[in-house]
Amino acid sequence: MPTYNKLVRDRIPEIIEKSGKSFRTNVLDSASYQKELRMKLREEMDELLQAKFVEDRVEEMADLLEVMYALASLDGVDPHEIERVRERKQNERGGFKERILLMDVED
Repeated sequence: MPTYNKLVRDRIPEIIEKSGKSFRTNVLDSASYQKELRMKLREEMDELLQAKFVEDRVEEMADLLEVMYALASLDGVDPHEIERVRERKQNERGGFKERILLMDVED
């Protein structure tokens, strides 16, 4: 039996059960949950960076967003607040569409 010991999406146990396989799970306390979400964030980021095809990158971006939303929820932050802050920062400082690489700044 493979050992995973990692945070999974809420419906994964249901999916495994429907496949007829047996499994064990544990519900995490708040501190462990936050730790596991941070580990999951790194895992999903690595998968995004390794994805070769656009379709795979979109899947990984969606996974990243799901983890980020869960982290935000722990702090009582609504996803709309994240988007509001993103838009404000884009308006104030711009986005990354212009592909600008800052080489140096003279003092």
